[in-house]
Amino acid sequence: MVGSTIVSFAIGFLQSSFHLLPKITQTHLMTLCPMLYFLISCISFILLSKSFTNNPLPLPPWESEITEMKLLSIWFWGELSSFLVFWMKETKLAMTFFQVPRFMPLKKMSLSSKVENVEEKDDTSLLDLPDLALECVLDRLSPAGLCSMEAVCTSLRDRCGSDHLWEKHIKHKWGRVIGDVAYREWQQWHAVASRKGPTLLDRSKKKGLFDFLSGVCPWFRPKSKRINKSRGSLPIDSIMGWYLSLENGKFWFPAQVYNRENCHVGFMLSCYDAQLCYDLRTDTFRARYSPHGRRTTEENIQWDRLRAPPVDTPPHILHAFDCLNDLMPGDHIEIQWRRKREFPYGWWYGVVGHLEPCDGNENHCHCHDSDMVILEFNQYNPSSRWRMIAINRKDHQEEGNEVCGFYGGIRKLYNKEEIAKWKRLWPTQVLE
Repeated sequence: MVGSTIVSFAIGFLQSSFHLLPKITQTHLMTLCPMLYFLISCISFILLSKSFTNNPLPLPPWESEITEMKLLSIWFWGELSSFLVFWMKETKLAMTFFQVPRFMPLKKMSLSSKVENVEEKDDTSLLDLPDLALECVLDRLSPAGLCSMEAVCTSLRDRCGSDHLWEKHIKHKWGRVIGDVAYREWQQWHAVASRKGPTLLDRSKKKGLFDFLSGVCPWFRPKSKRINKSRGSLPIDSIMGWYLSLENGKFWFPAQVYNRENCHVGFMLSCYDAQLCYDLRTDTFRARYSPHGRRTTEENIQWDRLRAPPVDTPPHILHAFDCLNDLMPGDHIEIQWRRKREFPYGWWYGVVGHLEPCDGNENHCHCHDSDMVILEFNQYNPSSRWRMIAINRKDHQEEGNEVCGFYGGIRKLYNKEEIAKWKRLWPTQVLE
């Protein structure tokens, strides 16, 4: 009777507490449930272990109630378990309890589940954009950005290597210092280098263009490496390859340098042909000259001292000119000059002057009707032998001597920017 009373009291207590369930929080339930299961399990184990003990002697009267309690413990366990399951289902916390890790806070679990849902939904790719939108994105990328995008996949590699994307970068950075001659020389250089073996532009190696730029550009470091053996080298006429060859400094290209050899006094207001290469670290150039039978080099040349050759005439060839009949006093010109016949020409700045009898009055000047033309180089002292030279309009060819040098072809300057460039280079003092 005592055991039956205890069991009935326990179940009645739990049932009477059912109306308090809404007040019980998830934290309380997670704490109480394991404790209840542990307590019930221990009591049941002790009672069951004793209930199955063999006792051949007849039980005394006072032990009959104990035996009854042992037998009722099995029924108590089943009823209590059923009640707990019903309790947890009603409060809708059973599923939460079994899904939440034992030691994970609920706030952290909620945040992580939201992140996982976002990651599962965020599966949009750049390649899903329409072609026009993707082209607009690529068109706004810098050269480094295009190279990074080029390393993503085959489809983007082909798009990012398109000539129309790289033409504007070539013109913006290199348009002032390179010309058609440099481009043709690069094509020949790249073709020869490709026949000899792998080049820096070979994309069939384990190191892709991404890795190539990391060695060339200190501001460019890839996060991962690519291996794609199916990739070939850039086409020989690729504008992207042309840009990278100039950028990495391995290709020496033809251009012209103002005031060569660190603005030496003997070369003021002149512009000479040279082979140049770019140094990305310092954003300057190195030059190689060969005027005196020995190679002369110069380093740390700034951008403002370079230009693309205005004509395709090689430095040892007399320029074919047809502007002599158009020359009038005040016109700006460049003329070829060299110290000796075996030296290459340089281009020297000058202006057309007035003939000796003319007083310079525009209303009375007839210098343009004469066959003789006066060329003045006003950077020199009036008494200098290089201050002035007279040439014939009709039959001018190379003329001069070993003392004053040899004057060659002439080109008239029409571009105001060219004229302004020469004036910015004007020496601070008169030359002898």
